[in-house]
Amino acid sequence: MQIVTQKIAPCLWFDTQTEEAAKFYVSVFKNSKIVTVARYPNEGQDIHGKEAGSVMAVDFELSGQEFVALNGGPQFTFDEAISFQVYCENQVEVDYFWSRLTEGGKEGSCGWLKDQYGLSWQIVPIELLQMMMDPDARKSARVMKAFLQMKKFDIAALKRVYEGEAV
Repeated sequence: MQIVTQKIAPCLWFDTQTEEAAKFYVSVFKNSKIVTVARYPNEGQDIHGKEAGSVMAVDFELSGQEFVALNGGPQFTFDEAISFQVYCENQVEVDYFWSRLTEGGKEGSCGWLKDQYGLSWQIVPIELLQMMMDPDARKSARVMKAFLQMKKFDIAALKRVYEGEAV
């Protein structure tokens, strides 16, 4: 049995919500699954302080990307220095991921949000990336000015600004 299938996997440190969070994320993304659940043994309780048999770590996949979630305790929390970008094909995907990932969380600006566990996500339309890479700096500047005013990205509004139309 192959235990590791990719060279690098993000490890997400939770206090006690590892299994709950992994199940939530797997419910949000297609082609996702819980791979394994490891539990704390009796050994080492003087160090880790966790009850024997409680969830220690969950390996899971989101759209083929492997993650590890660890119940490590309250010492560390997430901040915006790390976020995950979700690339979206259309407005329907932007709306879906924005809605699901802000359940119990909070909206940020410029496509950023925090989910109910405090993890930061960026919901990014692929078309936005294409607009920002346009060799015409005036077009990308207009798009940037518009998206800096948005929370959830509105692809139609960004296209209008990109083409030089008033919003």
